[in-house]
Amino acid sequence: MTEQPPDRAARTERRFNALFAEYFDTLGTALDAPSFGRFTPECVGLLRDLSLRGGKRMRVVLLHEAARLVTAEPVDGLDAAALSIELLQTHGLVHDDLIDDSATRRGGPTTYYAYRERFPERPRAALGLTVLAGDLALALSLRVLLEAGLPVAVRQAMVEVQTRAAADTFVGQIADLERDFTATVPDAEVLHEVADRKTARYSVLAPMRLGLLAAGVEPGAHEDELRRYARLVGICGQMRDDWLDLFGDERVTGKPTGGDIREGRHTYTVVRLLSAVSGSERAFVNKALGDPACTPETVAEIRAIGERAGVADRMRADMRQYAGQARLVAAGWRPRWHEDAVAFFERLPRWSVERIA
Repeated sequence: MTEQPPDRAARTERRFNALFAEYFDTLGTALDAPSFGRFTPECVGLLRDLSLRGGKRMRVVLLHEAARLVTAEPVDGLDAAALSIELLQTHGLVHDDLIDDSATRRGGPTTYYAYRERFPERPRAALGLTVLAGDLALALSLRVLLEAGLPVAVRQAMVEVQTRAAADTFVGQIADLERDFTATVPDAEVLHEVADRKTARYSVLAPMRLGLLAAGVEPGAHEDELRRYARLVGICGQMRDDWLDLFGDERVTGKPTGGDIREGRHTYTVVRLLSAVSGSERAFVNKALGDPACTPETVAEIRAIGERAGVADRMRADMRQYAGQARLVAAGWRPRWHEDAVAFFERLPRWSVERIA
């Protein structure tokens, strides 16, 4: 019987978490830091804490499953690629939380707020150290590939994948901020374009490219279908994150709901909400949108408005629709690739949608 995505993901997550902890335990001796300084060890400690504090490691799962499309045998290079993927993710979390001025992440303080607490009288130092912490995680994500015991051509190809993924993500973040500067509510295609660059390319496409490279397959030969699958799964993932920001359970997500409302962000959820309400309810939402002092009670009322208007349910339906389209793309990979891994990629999008409950 084929192992289900949650079981496979949990097994991969457990193994990787041990690997990630071991990596950070040895990082202090691998960095060429001045012996007199304490800031570098503190920075590494904050990156370690954030990196090991939760997370489903779905990018690592996609990496391993992409290699399984080609072979069931052990594949060299997957551990280095997995570390690179999650270090790039850590970089993104540090900078995202700084951009959003978020106090908590995964049930604990963000790197920015940890530095603010450490240096309450030196806000510029806290800001600078946060930026540098994120930059260090990005540099380490590339260095771990350069130091991997792999053929030079494979290492170079993997570094190129991660460099492109990082650049795509930065462009996506810039577009994400620009989207919220416009007075008009963006249409679905704008939201999809942002999700593709901000989420799909580094969270789905890059891990799959890395897994295929490690297994000895040139991903460029399958670029179109990989991009289609990644884009659809990325849209699902961004919709899920936006959905959770208003309709999620803070005890599960580890961060307060309503952040997108307070920031005035035109997310999938906010755009759908504005299109679904009118009159006094729309005025209530618009008044709260972009108000950093928006109270939890106001967010709860907006959530209730969205639920009454059917926004939560319609977004679930949309996510299922895109998940179904991704499943059909993956189904086209048989019989070229291994059935067990193809079946995993078929099931993954719907499972990712359903785990928002």
